[in-house]
Amino acid sequence: MIVNSRTLGTLAALAIFCLAPVRGVHAQAAAGGAATAPSKIAVINIRNAIVATAEGKVAQAQLQSQFAPKQNELQTLQKQIEDLQRRMSEGARTLSDDEKAKMQREGELLSRRLQRGNDDLNEELNAAQGEVVDGIGRKLLEVLDRYSRENGYTAVLDTSAQGSPVVYGSSNSDITQDIVRLYDQAYPVKSASSAAPATPKPAAPAAPAPAKKTTP
Repeated sequence: MIVNSRTLGTLAALAIFCLAPVRGVHAQAAAGGAATAPSKIAVINIRNAIVATAEGKVAQAQLQSQFAPKQNELQTLQKQIEDLQRRMSEGARTLSDDEKAKMQREGELLSRRLQRGNDDLNEELNAAQGEVVDGIGRKLLEVLDRYSRENGYTAVLDTSAQGSPVVYGSSNSDITQDIVRLYDQAYPVKSASSAAPATPKPAAPAAPAPAKKTTP
């Protein structure tokens, strides 16, 4: 799935949880001015986490299915343009000037249609992906915030953010898979079988009515 980088920029900014000031105040009050404990920092790839969740995989498949017809239409246009270019190249010496001009105009028309179609598809796809990223991202950050506080992290840095300050991060400090696992537990995706309504059982056949006695 292609992730909207502008939307991810907003999510990445929210993915850095600075908990040190609050935790430091409580530590100093409890210890009476004792030295602050070492900072505990983790890293996460928000971009990969969103795509790796079960909900993200389902959304990606739905987007592919939704936009497949438009993609196929654009591929057909591209093949028409390539076929037209091939015929013009093969007939460079045999086609008349009128035929060449006609094919040239046809090629320009198809090219404009292809360009408009690509622009429209990219705009619609980016908007749809942005909605998915926003929806999953907000819930993912809630899971991340809870996990970070429960495990005593003072900061969590997003390695997928543009201009990320992370130069090195040990695999032991990467909590991406942990967050994906917790997200899937908190927001399970219903299977097709469980989502479908149960098939009603056929009604039991009514008992036959007793035969009426005929009067002789």
